[in-house]
Amino acid sequence: MSTRPRYSLTTIRGLVATSFFLALAVVLPMAFHWAQLAGRAFSPMHVPVLLAGAFLGWLPALVIGALAPVLSFLLIGMPPPYAVPMMAIELPFYGAILAVLYRNLKLPLLVALIVAIIVGRLAFGFSMVFLAPLLGLPHSVKTFLAAAFVTGLPGIAVQLVLIPIAVRTLGPLFRKR
Repeated sequence: MSTRPRYSLTTIRGLVATSFFLALAVVLPMAFHWAQLAGRAFSPMHVPVLLAGAFLGWLPALVIGALAPVLSFLLIGMPPPYAVPMMAIELPFYGAILAVLYRNLKLPLLVALIVAIIVGRLAFGFSMVFLAPLLGLPHSVKTFLAAAFVTGLPGIAVQLVLIPIAVRTLGPLFRKR
């Protein structure tokens, strides 16, 4: 019997599942932009990364989080170029932290989700501190708090409601048979 995780990046099943969530992380923000919803406020790219963390594990979620903003920018020009490096740092934290806390340490999903959101936002803040000056962006504590928490409150609320429902509903599709 193999000791590899069920959704390892070295298995066909793992690659297909990882590719699915990566594609979803590109397509979902496109749908938000086409529907003229505030993608920045609702953070639609975060949802597939968090779901990947819950269903696939830390490594696939980390890969999806790092690649999704880059791939999305290359394919459709969104997120804006200045946001790509910060999101490519932020999103892997979301998925990997959720996976470790929920799948490995067996914390309740909502607790793991809240911690993952906080750590992801802090990673965004640290990336902003280091990258914003290089990109010519404003970079004060006030700017970070506004960008990470105030603007993102609707997205955080959606994540706190949608992720547990999705995990409960779709969970049987990702469990061992």
